[in-house]
Amino acid sequence: MLSIHNARRSAVATCAFALLLPLTSALALAQSALKTAPATLREVDQTYVAEGVVEAVRQSTVAAQISGRIVQINFDVGDSVRQGEVIVRIDEREVSQALAGTQAQVAQAQANLAQAKANYERQRLLLAQKFISQAAMDKAAADYKAAQAQVAAMLASAGQAATAKTYAAVVAPYSGVVSARHVELGETVAPGTPLMTGFDPGGLRVVANIPQYKLGAITDKSQASVELPAFNLWTKAKSVIVLPISDPHTLSTKARLDLAGDLQGIVPGMFARVHFVVGRATKLVVPAEAIVRRSEVTAVYVINAQGAIGLRQVRLGDAAGKDGVEVLAGLKPGEQVALEPIKAGMMLKQRMESGVLL
Repeated sequence: MLSIHNARRSAVATCAFALLLPLTSALALAQSALKTAPATLREVDQTYVAEGVVEAVRQSTVAAQISGRIVQINFDVGDSVRQGEVIVRIDEREVSQALAGTQAQVAQAQANLAQAKANYERQRLLLAQKFISQAAMDKAAADYKAAQAQVAAMLASAGQAATAKTYAAVVAPYSGVVSARHVELGETVAPGTPLMTGFDPGGLRVVANIPQYKLGAITDKSQASVELPAFNLWTKAKSVIVLPISDPHTLSTKARLDLAGDLQGIVPGMFARVHFVVGRATKLVVPAEAIVRRSEVTAVYVINAQGAIGLRQVRLGDAAGKDGVEVLAGLKPGEQVALEPIKAGMMLKQRMESGVLL
């Protein structure tokens, strides 16, 4: 009877081991595929962080220069426009009639000029023969000069009317993207009425406010990186310009940082953080993708030498750019952290449910 009981226990143990072996092998395989990186001491840039806003270097609102009714709208918000393309067309009948009127006045003034010139020539010959007085000759000369001035004035008016006619076709001053449309088809506009607003996406910059006490460390020669949280993107600023004027109310100075021209999806008005380099320091850093954020708690998954996974709370410092994030407490140099927190958390949950804690 005892031998039968022992045999059953042996069989159960064998089955349990057989079930546990594939699970342990699967966990070991998953652990081998888990990407990790060590917490390292590095000499990184010491930065001052300022908040800023993205704006376009070239952004403008095109306004009407003549009165009239909108008869054509060729572009809308979000459309790309090339320089010189007609974006809005205004009814040109009124300016065309004004041009025709000035051209008729030019013809009349030229006829008067021809008559005044002929009269001047006759009076000059008569004066040479002493058939008229000098006063009559002076009047003929004055009439001739007045006719010349009248022609010049009419030609100027005709040129102005011709220029006004070109304003009926409103063209894009540079290539860019339409960001706002201010008029509708059929609407009547007057000179100065805004029509469309656009910007050049190839020239973007960030404007940030710097407190006055930091102006000694941040200058036009400073290096800076721009963080765009909406896209989780970092980029180096091409140049830094600290404006030579301060706001007496906020006691701050604006700085402009030009961005690279190949940033996709970045538009004016976006929030940005500017990291000005103010020195160098040795810090304990981990890659930013290893950080787990749960409400107000920040943590990392730590993998020890035996392969055990544990979630450990850490206290973070400043961002270190591409080097990662500074860790003030919770980690030691050399400890391995998981670069795939979601996968590490799933592995830890599977081990706890299976009772296999390595």
